This record gives sequence, structure tokens and C-alpha cells, in this order.
Amino acid sequence: MTTNLRYPTAIEEGITKIECLLTSDKNVIKAAIQPLISRRCLALLLLQKDPLLWRKVREQETSFEAIETAVNSVQSQFSDPLILVIAKTRHQAARKLEESAIVKIKKKSTESEEFFHQLTVNPITGFPLLFIIHYLGIYQLVGGFGSGILARNLDNLFLEKINPFINLITAQLLPWTVLQDLVANDYGILTLGIRYSIAIILPIVTTFFLMFTLLEDSGYLPRISLLVDHLFKIIGLSGRSIIPLILGLGCGSVGSLVTRTIESKRERFIVSLLLALVIPCSAQLGVIVGLLSQDTTALFIWGGVITLIFAVVGLLMSKALPGSLSYFYMEIPPLRLPNTRSILTKTYSRVRWYLSEVIPLFILGSVLIWIGKLTGLLTLLTKILEPIMISLGLPPQASIVFLYGFFRRDYGAAGMFDLHHSGILMGRQLVVAAVILTLFIPCFSQVKFMLKEQGIKKTIMITTFVTVFAFSMGYLLNQLLLILEVNP
Repeated sequence: MTTNLRYPTAIEEGITKIECLLTSDKNVIKAAIQPLISRRCLALLLLQKDPLLWRKVREQETSFEAIETAVNSVQSQFSDPLILVIAKTRHQAARKLEESAIVKIKKKSTESEEFFHQLTVNPITGFPLLFIIHYLGIYQLVGGFGSGILARNLDNLFLEKINPFINLITAQLLPWTVLQDLVANDYGILTLGIRYSIAIILPIVTTFFLMFTLLEDSGYLPRISLLVDHLFKIIGLSGRSIIPLILGLGCGSVGSLVTRTIESKRERFIVSLLLALVIPCSAQLGVIVGLLSQDTTALFIWGGVITLIFAVVGLLMSKALPGSLSYFYMEIPPLRLPNTRSILTKTYSRVRWYLSEVIPLFILGSVLIWIGKLTGLLTLLTKILEPIMISLGLPPQASIVFLYGFFRRDYGAAGMFDLHHSGILMGRQLVVAAVILTLFIPCFSQVKFMLKEQGIKKTIMITTFVTVFAFSMGYLLNQLLLILEVNP
């Protein structure tokens, strides 16, 4: 079966004109590219500015300027790049050919799938649907249930039952106070490190990975990429960039690793910067949403500030960095109902991987805090940070949150959970601390992956900028809230 592929009229006229402009008595260009290629194909490649052919024509064709003018004339009649227009035309022709050759037995099912696909990618219905999914998945499941109910109740269980029991047993088994402090009491491995990882972090990451796996298995994630593609182009990114950013909500290290799937170095740098600056990991996100959801104003301020910074930083980077937008192509899987067994298996695997990463680091964090207390280094660092905390309008005790956060983001989030639970971090101070901690320097694990993907120079540049920017934004936000007399 054969079919004549016809392009839009403007492109067909451009093809004819370029064919006439190509020198008829020279076959050098054709031989250099492909001996059997037709003049129509050469014209199509020139319309798409194929790099190899464009260079050959520039070097060998006396009519190059006329050809370039013809290409620009055709391009001026389309809002999309010609390479995309031509690709869409071919795709539509291939789809028509497929429809004529395939017998559709389940026509109703196909029509239903197409309806739901359009529902997810059409901006009119897609963005409200995305908002609903974020509200139910992030706000209610992760923030409300994971952080607000599970984490709070588990933490109370540790503080009221498990930790006192551990302290009692440790005091009986270890007569030396120094060793008791390593295992138990305020900063012990079991009473702080294990408590943070099991009581606070585990419920949050479990609910987040459950939600993420549901979206992944349903085929919805690639459709988010299509939905935000035009929106992301404003800040110099393509829809493909949403994937590492979404993965970064689970773990910033994973998001940084997945940036390698982005073809453009320029976009990889912008995404890495945004991951380090404004994308909180699941533990941070769950704790912050869980704490701020008690006051809608507080949550709105935090979300508005982070969204504004995301847009402004992305826009400025897209203007400052050289390069152009990359083309976005992605295979879209069919929408389907997730399989319960698959959901539970994937969620379990991801939670197990996350805990295998985080528990050793939390234990190491407890050991470092113990060493810091013994040597007086922890007290010294806290004293150094206290004036900064006061200038930010935060209580001096908040300095420990950022010391934890420097070591590991989710450790800092757990520390903020603790301070709020103790009644130390409330109202305006909680909002300011949440914004700074979200913007704060990425954890060691994420920095490691950034070094691997971006190199040492860009990593130092990003981490330095992020640290200074986080505290500067915290200071400005605190002053603004004071002036407006806003105290959620």
C-alpha cells in the first residue's frame, strides 16, 4: 500500500522553490549526503535546517542566500519550528494509515481512552485535575494523613513510651553517662536517629511513594509532561524536565541523577539549580505541609513564595544562559487502572531503598552530634548561628534545624517537626523557617550526585548561591510579614 504524503501548502511551495534553486548540474551535495536521495528530500532537509546538509549547501551552492530566504519565508508562516510541523504532518499521516489498516475490535474502549487522555492534557481540564490530584495526594495523603496523623502519633509513642524505656534500660546497662548519651537521652542513636527515621520520616515517605506509584502505574506522569510543556517553555525548559522535578519530590538525589535524561546542558543546569533550591524532598514536603496545613494562610504564603521563586529563578536563568529550547518528544503509555499488587510491591521496594539510605545517615548524624557535644563544637556552631537566627526573626533553638539540614534535608525537617511539637517554632516563625529550609543547601547525598552530573565548578556555584539565597529570602519574608503584621 502506498500513500502520497502532502505537507501544508506553504511547505509544499517552499519545497518546489528550493528544488528549483538547487543547482541542476551539480550532484556533489547529493553524493555527499546520500547517492540515491531525491531533490524533494533535499529540500525537506533544508527546510528543517539539517546541520550536515546545511553546511554542505552553504559551502557549495551559489544560490545559498536565496535558499535561506526561502526557508525563512516558509518558517514565518508557522508559529512552531518547521521540523516540528513536518514531524506532526508525518505523524498524522502515519496515524491515518494505521487506522485504515487496523481493525479496532474494542472501539468504545479506545474512544474512552482517548477521552480521558484529552482530559489530562487539555489545559482547560488538565490543570484543575492536576490541582485536585495534588490536593488529595500531597495535601491530604502525605501532609494530612502521613505527617499530621501517622507521624504525630508515632512520635508521641516514641516520646511517651519507647524513649523513656530506652533511657531506663540504657542507664542500667551502661554506667557511663558519655556512653548513655551516645545511645539514648536527647541526642542518642536510638532516641533521636532511629526515632526520626521511623517515627517521622517513615510514615511520610511511605504515603508519598504510595501516591507516586499510583500516578506512575496509571500512565499519568508522562501526561503531566505534555500538560506543562508550554508553561515550562517560559522558563526555558521543556515538559521532559518535569520528570526529574517530580522525582526530586521523592528524593533530591534521584532527581539530580535523572537530569542526565535531559539532552540540553543548559536545561540540565537549570533543572539542577531548581532541584537544589525550590524542590523539597518527600520528608520535607510532608512535614512542611503537615505543620502549615493547620493554618491555610501559612500554607498559602509558603506555597506562593516557593512558586514565585521557582518561576523567577527559572526565567532569569533561561535569559542569562546561552542556548535555545530543545525539542520535546515523549512516548505516552496508555492510561490504565493500577494493579494493587504492583502498587504495594513498588511502594515497599522504594521505602526499603529509602530507609536503607537514610537510617545509616541518621545514625551517623546522631554520632556526629554526640561528638559535637563532647568536643563543644555543636555548642560553638549553635552560638555562631544564633545571631543569624535572631536577625531572621527565629528562636535561637532553630539553629539546630539548619545544622541538621546541612547534613541531611529530611533530618532538618524532622528537627523542625520537633521544635514545633515542643511549642518553640510557631506562627510567623514557622513559615519563615519552612521557606528557608525548603530553599536551604541540598544534602550531602544530592551534592554527590550533582558533582557527578554537573562537575565541581557548577556544583560549588549552585550550593553557594542556594545557601546565600535561602537566608536572604528568609530575612526579606520575615520583614515583609512584620510590616504587614501577618502572623499565621
